[in-house]
Amino acid sequence: MKVDIRVPVGLPVRETADFIAECEAAGFSGVGVHDHQHSGRDVFLTLALAAERTSLLTLYPATSNPVTRHPMVLASLAHSLEEIAPERARLTVAPGYLAVGNIGRPRATVATMRQAVLTIRRLLRGETVEFNGVETRLRNVTDPPTPVFMTAAGPRMVELAGEVADGALLLVGLHPRAVAAARRRLGTGAARAGRSLDGFQTIFITPTTVSEDGPAARRFPQQWFRLDQPYLKYPSDSNLFWLREAGIDLAGDFVPESISDDQAAEICDAFGLFGTPAECLARLKRAEAESGIEHVFIFPTHTQEGGYDMPRAEVTAFQEVIFPGLKTL
Repeated sequence: MKVDIRVPVGLPVRETADFIAECEAAGFSGVGVHDHQHSGRDVFLTLALAAERTSLLTLYPATSNPVTRHPMVLASLAHSLEEIAPERARLTVAPGYLAVGNIGRPRATVATMRQAVLTIRRLLRGETVEFNGVETRLRNVTDPPTPVFMTAAGPRMVELAGEVADGALLLVGLHPRAVAAARRRLGTGAARAGRSLDGFQTIFITPTTVSEDGPAARRFPQQWFRLDQPYLKYPSDSNLFWLREAGIDLAGDFVPESISDDQAAEICDAFGLFGTPAECLARLKRAEAESGIEHVFIFPTHTQEGGYDMPRAEVTAFQEVIFPGLKTL
């Protein structure tokens, strides 16, 4: 099983790049760094520095969007990272959340995402595209081109990923019924485009809280991401859609404090990794056995205020307990 991890731009970029090198040494396959311009630190500069400190990691923004960055700018940045880290770069694109909210813009629509992903892929192949009546292309490209993934949470975005992207990071949980439903959605999108999903890469975003206090780790469904948003609705209400696919039906206006400890534990089991390192290892093994999941993206749970904390506890748990356990599969 391949395991990637989300690293925030929570430190000066050189220190973040050093931390990413530690992630490689710990055994991770890839690192995704969020693209939050309001942090005052740029993700692609961070990834470029990390590329020079690593040799194996796949590096990518987690996640960029076509609202704060023009599709041609994204294509150019992706190719630039590819030149620094050949065959280790990936571009991931999503509608946007905090990054677009911080400039007072709405998230990209399905139509905008479709056009953006198709355009970026064409540019990375060296093809000519048109913007506002002007034809243009990238003067330098790589063969094979940098893969373009979609980060998808809602069912329509999952379908769109199957229709237009090279791969997907899916926030659908780990429950076998939710995973199967998401894969069907990918297939629906691929059928709409008349293409095969052979070679399509799927990575499952896995919310994670690792703690020696297992019951405390499983309290995240009872918490708020920020004052006006329960954690279970971060980054969107789509989390509730996939929980319903898993047989857990929460009202749209639920209050986190109303969730019992038993229900919280059920939600945690369906949605990600929550518990001691040994419990998280067992859950990952079960995800592979039940659903054939081969690649996950560890997304440490956090409040809005704690979103820039470095995932040191998660890196330690994986290095010391989880990776050695996975190697016994």
